[in-house]
Amino acid sequence: MKKRILVIGDIHGALRALEQVLERAAITENDTLVFLGDYVDGWSESKQVIDRLISLSESNSCLFIRGNHDTWCEEWLRFGLSNEKWLIHGGKATVESYASITEEERTKHLEFYHQMYNYFIDRNNRLFIHAGFSSMHGPEQEVYATNYSWDRTLWEMALTMDKRVQKDSVLYPKRLKLFSEIFIGHTPTINYHSDIPMNGINVWNVDTGSAFTGKLSIMDIETKEFWQSDVVQTLYPDERGRN
Repeated sequence: MKKRILVIGDIHGALRALEQVLERAAITENDTLVFLGDYVDGWSESKQVIDRLISLSESNSCLFIRGNHDTWCEEWLRFGLSNEKWLIHGGKATVESYASITEEERTKHLEFYHQMYNYFIDRNNRLFIHAGFSSMHGPEQEVYATNYSWDRTLWEMALTMDKRVQKDSVLYPKRLKLFSEIFIGHTPTINYHSDIPMNGINVWNVDTGSAFTGKLSIMDIETKEFWQSDVVQTLYPDERGRN
């Protein structure tokens, strides 16, 4: 059976959507799964999502990128630190999902958060990062590490760039020359009136708005075939997510 590399967008506590896309993509143990971050905050099953991801890492080759919401959650789990901004943007549901966590589970989850990557570059020079980076020399030269999980300028640049500009042109952005492809989440495609993965030059955005009124998506990075959950709101009809 062919080995696939599959990239998964922002989950935001939607375990039911995660289970749907794994089933619809017919995941096997041969598949490598790359998760682009923001596993928590939004729908009511953040703790359960982390449990499922830990389980998947025991059966599959998995790569977990850190998102901004994951950083907030780890700080709360590790130090009891929370802030009003986090609670408003989905943190409240996450806190509630962790209400009955045991100390053994807490330790296991903290180890999971600790092992996440800020970004990853594979052997084919493909970059996987939650949000983006601003340095023309690449993410390893980024002055502000928070850009890994917050930057939106990379996506905005790629999306608005004139496709007639050739890669050998002085007008071609240096950031985009660094990698064969870049896979991101963080900025919901529904902000651009699309509920499917979007492409700008060599950047692929796989966050299709599962935290809000969109779906969760999983995509084969070679073929660009993708599978989606139902609209997540329909899977949690009594909740509002991050709306």
